[in-house]
Amino acid sequence: MSSPNDPRQNGPQRPPEPFPGSYPGQGPHGAPAYQGPLQGPPPQGPPPGYPPQGAPPQGLPPGYPPVGPPGHPYQGPPRKRGGALPWVIGGSALAIVLVGVTGLGVWWARGGPGGADSGGSGASGASGGGQGEVRIFEGLSADHVDPGETVDYAQHPPVGGEHYPFWQNCGVYDEPVLTEAAVHSLEHGTVWITYDPSLDSGQVERLTSYHEPGSYVLVSPMGDLPAPIVASAWGAQIQLEDASDERIGDFLREYEQSPAAPEPGAPCSGAYDGNDADFDPETVDVRMN
Repeated sequence: MSSPNDPRQNGPQRPPEPFPGSYPGQGPHGAPAYQGPLQGPPPQGPPPGYPPQGAPPQGLPPGYPPVGPPGHPYQGPPRKRGGALPWVIGGSALAIVLVGVTGLGVWWARGGPGGADSGGSGASGASGGGQGEVRIFEGLSADHVDPGETVDYAQHPPVGGEHYPFWQNCGVYDEPVLTEAAVHSLEHGTVWITYDPSLDSGQVERLTSYHEPGSYVLVSPMGDLPAPIVASAWGAQIQLEDASDERIGDFLREYEQSPAAPEPGAPCSGAYDGNDADFDPETVDVRMN
């Protein structure tokens, strides 16, 4: 018969109770009595002395990362200085280049080789090429001078400037006309075609055909021209070699009654129709303007 205290009976058994009067003392044979689960808070962090004080983190060389001053966190390695130097040098070089380009432009505009004033026209300024190309002039005065006063023009033939109070009638002339009166005609939008007196008669006839009744075209000979044929308008001029050159017609279409003239559409008739040699300021009505 099995004993009622046989542990094989009735499944697992509770641990034996401590001997009466021995809790929390010793159990049988001096073994500590069962104390139950440990009481109190869990351990805080690693045991004392771990890791060893002053040991660097694993995998990093001694002394890294460096430690900042007491009370201040480490801010990382110091920033490299001098990074802006290439930008400063580049900006200075760019400024030098811009100054040089600006100076070159001013030098060109004031008459350097190929510049706007090369080939000179005084204070009026000119742009454009040589013979066969239209040259443009600016800064031209439109003031009147007293009849009989001679105006020293910067261009020959003139393309504008001071002039008499009356104009030269448009038309075809066999002799040189009154220059200061012809400039007044340019002010009204006239194209003045001048030619060398020695030009072949066939070419002269072709030039005169550009004038028609009511047109703003003035044709006359003139000495000491820079080319055999010169067509002038207010602020514009072209020099040509031959009367058959199609650029004469192009110039007329561009500048006859051009809005670039100070007074386009003002009369080109009813004023002076004489030659330069016949001019007498005492016989001219200065009220014609």
